[in-house]
Amino acid sequence: MNGSRSGRGRKIVLWRHGQTAWNLERRFQGSTDIELTEEGVGQARRAARLLASLKPDAVVASDLRRAAATAAELAAVTGLTVAHDAALRETYAGAWQGLTHVEIVERFGEQYAAWKRGEPVRRGGGELETEVADRAAPVVLEHAEKLPADGTLVVVSHGGTIRTTIGRLLGLEAHHWEGLGGLTNCCWSVLGEGARGWRLLEHNAGTLPEPVLGDDD
Repeated sequence: MNGSRSGRGRKIVLWRHGQTAWNLERRFQGSTDIELTEEGVGQARRAARLLASLKPDAVVASDLRRAAATAAELAAVTGLTVAHDAALRETYAGAWQGLTHVEIVERFGEQYAAWKRGEPVRRGGGELETEVADRAAPVVLEHAEKLPADGTLVVVSHGGTIRTTIGRLLGLEAHHWEGLGGLTNCCWSVLGEGARGWRLLEHNAGTLPEPVLGDDD
């Protein structure tokens, strides 16, 4: 976003999907297509009412069921049509997918530690975090570019993908992205457009005081 086009007051709300059974089991989902629990649907429904008050202009979501179902709750109260894009899926993490947190630490301890240190790691032989940002951030910007002045875009995605996208849009170096804490199920972060680019206005906002349970913690 160059300086000549900034300052228009647009906002991007990056909203994490609701609870899944694998979240509760602390099982790494990655790109596995896991659906919402009943509680997850309820979370999405409650959060959608709050997000609708922002009067969003557009909604784009990952095509994985947990994100698509979350987005559908916002569509139901706003009347907006949701665009789905596979580029907003969660990080593909190969051999880590389907394993619990404990199993990952036991089997891939050094790889996990290196990731937490901010080193470029192909977790389970999958994607680098920078590769996730390479595919997701351009999609977010493409939809943001279509907003009217002062318009709001809601992006419904996954914890890891949202964190890497925020890091990229803020211009942070990749090894600093870990400094952005994970998102709780159905909570969101807000980026606002300022004179020098995107700024983080809110992080992990919402009314659900639950622990972060997901691939990104």
